[in-house]
Amino acid sequence: MEYYGASIGKLIEALSALPGIGKKSAQRLAFHITAMPEEQAKGLADAIVEARTKVRFCSSCCTLTDGELCPICSSSKRNHRQIMVLENSRDLAAYEKTGRYDGVYHVLHGAISPMLGIGPNDIRLKELLLRLQDENGEAAADEIIIATNSTVEGESTAMYIVKLIRTLGLPVRITRIATGVPVGGDIENIDEVTLERALSGRTEL
Repeated sequence: MEYYGASIGKLIEALSALPGIGKKSAQRLAFHITAMPEEQAKGLADAIVEARTKVRFCSSCCTLTDGELCPICSSSKRNHRQIMVLENSRDLAAYEKTGRYDGVYHVLHGAISPMLGIGPNDIRLKELLLRLQDENGEAAADEIIIATNSTVEGESTAMYIVKLIRTLGLPVRITRIATGVPVGGDIENIDEVTLERALSGRTEL
């Protein structure tokens, strides 16, 4: 039964399809949006369309950006020979908030999970391997910091990455963030102090 009319019902349905948004939250958001001044609501709609149209993967680290390179990869102040491997762009944002890391990143957009049908070819591993060698076949990085989540999938992905890098035979240091990150925890939800300690206490693989 339709309580509010087709337009609001359609908006609630669209919002409830977003991750982490339940029916009640979607309803509250829909009521808030419909109460906005028309220009503000239009600005929100335009921002969504613009982001969907312009946002792409950074050609170097594969995070989300609206240019060829993200601001981090295009910065001359970052150490481009130190690469931290993360599962998603939200993890990148979490580490940036610590203000203690001056290297660059590589975002996999997932983790290997046979149970979910996600294999090595479904995440950005090929792009990572390409970054590790220059045009002369020499190592293009000094250290790879593997910062996938402390889950079964994250650990499996970390071990797979180590194996891939070792097969290249490059003199690259491979480290793993320390266990200050709780097992089963997602990096994006962990406080900045814990992330900083995990980074500074990383171990060789």
